[in-house]
Amino acid sequence: MAVKRRPTGTHHGDLRNALEEAALALVGERGPHGFTLAEACRRAGVSVSAPYKHFADREALLAALALKGYQEQRRRYRAALAEHTSPAEQLAAFAVAYVRFAAEERALFDITFLAGLDKSRHPELARAGSALYDDLMPVTGAIAPDPDEAFALLVQVAAAAHGLALFQQQDMLPGAWNTRASVEEQAARTARALAGRHTR
Repeated sequence: MAVKRRPTGTHHGDLRNALEEAALALVGERGPHGFTLAEACRRAGVSVSAPYKHFADREALLAALALKGYQEQRRRYRAALAEHTSPAEQLAAFAVAYVRFAAEERALFDITFLAGLDKSRHPELARAGSALYDDLMPVTGAIAPDPDEAFALLVQVAAAAHGLALFQQQDMLPGAWNTRASVEEQAARTARALAGRHTR
């Protein structure tokens, strides 16, 4: 999910995108807490007063990027689910897509999950997160008809994929097991195993 790029010096007609692009680059370099709004302005080549036409503060800028992160996840997860008809394989594909998103869109992943954004202040983020569950609950519901069990299964699969994605990012897995291909396979295998517990 790349923010739309514009050549240097042509930001004035697309200030919002220029600031989002600059912030995304800074997050990629320093993490979601490692830059100021003034630095994003300098990176975008605009005055320090420019952001306030679009963003109330730094958190609002990060929230806009987090929303893009949720939207990109939803696009990827829906595409992954559509490739399979078996609920267990759909869950495995979701887990792989989760790990792949974390690897391919590291800055968006970090903003979405590590920026500590206040969802009561940005309810659009809570809605976007709920939309992911709405897409995935029918899959786990086909495996575990009880709603609480279906929700628990979804949380377990997502938590396993999230943990594996972080393990890889932080080089916490040994040797050959720390490659993206290996981590994706581990995520898929774990999802299938968790689904299997509900189908015996």
